[in-house]
Amino acid sequence: MLTTRMRVTTVTAAILGGSLLLTSCGGSDSGSTDGKTLRLWHYEAPNSAMGQAWNEAIKEFEAKHPGVKVKVEEKGFEQVQKTAPMVLNSSDAPDLMEYNKGNATAGQLSKQGLLTDLTAEATKRGWDKKLSAGVRTTSMYDTNGVMGSGNWYGVPNYAEYTMVYYNKDLFKKYKLAEPKTFDDLTAAMDTFAKKGVTPLANGGAEYIAQQYLYQLALSKADRSWVDSYELYKGKTDFHDAAWTYAAETFADWVKKGYISKKSTSTKAEDAGVSFIQGKTPILFSGSWWYGRFQSEVKFDWGTTLWPGSNLTLGSGGNLWVVPKNAKNKDLAYDFIDITMSKQIQNLLGNKGGVPVAADASAITDPKSKDLIANFNTVSQRDGLAFYPDWPVNGFYDVLVSETQKLMTGSEKPDGYLDALQQAYDKGAPKQ
Repeated sequence: MLTTRMRVTTVTAAILGGSLLLTSCGGSDSGSTDGKTLRLWHYEAPNSAMGQAWNEAIKEFEAKHPGVKVKVEEKGFEQVQKTAPMVLNSSDAPDLMEYNKGNATAGQLSKQGLLTDLTAEATKRGWDKKLSAGVRTTSMYDTNGVMGSGNWYGVPNYAEYTMVYYNKDLFKKYKLAEPKTFDDLTAAMDTFAKKGVTPLANGGAEYIAQQYLYQLALSKADRSWVDSYELYKGKTDFHDAAWTYAAETFADWVKKGYISKKSTSTKAEDAGVSFIQGKTPILFSGSWWYGRFQSEVKFDWGTTLWPGSNLTLGSGGNLWVVPKNAKNKDLAYDFIDITMSKQIQNLLGNKGGVPVAADASAITDPKSKDLIANFNTVSQRDGLAFYPDWPVNGFYDVLVSETQKLMTGSEKPDGYLDALQQAYDKGAPKQ
């Protein structure tokens, strides 16, 4: 899935379970480790919640494994996406790497036999106990590379979910109620548009536009709808009530000026910066922006879950995977354990992320507490609905191009849904 990486330089985290849990660090590598090197690939920015937490984990790991050095090999997300199958099938595979979750990514690598089966380690070290059902979905893949069942091929130590970010100062300026209900949200957007302010920050060239539309569909959907679409547990009809409502409402919002037609070529970064600069009062996007907004936004801002919907986009975070050809697998398992330890998870929580295994009292930042509370709400109602581009290979590009057409008016909602149906049916497993 390209959705959650074609986004921002600072990536934040969200909770990995329905509640904060206490854990302890795992054991050390067995046997002699003198002179060994743990080769680690990841693509987190140094100032992100994960980047800072994992740098601390490296220090702890080396202290607990005398003679072992961690060699971080910084890779770009796109670079890993394109080269992973080739590298992992060679003798140059790293010992541990961060990799994208979902059928089209980690699922494909597991199907190709390029990843180590972590089932025994997940059970022995208690990783399976720390993940809620919604988050655990992306850790497990069957023999066809479909997520949700089978063996463990990855372990996330964070999760992510989407929310409405809004500029409280602009809402006050225009005497608007904060968007706690869907009527509040649409009334605010209508007022902003009539005042000449485009209310929704959007990135039509990347993931943001399609995520607005998917969230609209989710507001009329339920868990069985999601399972049919994402996990192939039923027939997906793009002309059903949920998809039809989403396409028609999105097109209507463009006509009303809630979304700018000019944003078809806008990237996710541009949308985020537009919100940071106070130019657009509302952004619907993921928790990966949270830490960055905490450090860069100068006005008063708040968040709320999408009003009127039990479901929202989100999942477990990107995965720690151990390549099949890794030379130091026991060391890799130990490093994963450390990133799940209370010390590192507390750090994640206080750097703009919400951890799986922190001490709740150790999270002191008020906005981080809000992030935790909202995710707990989503988790408790089994509300993580994954991402729209996950089901089939290449669907991300289809969603980008077709949603752009819907924005410009060159495609009507009915034709838009026809195009999605055709691409989905072509790529989904035959039932």
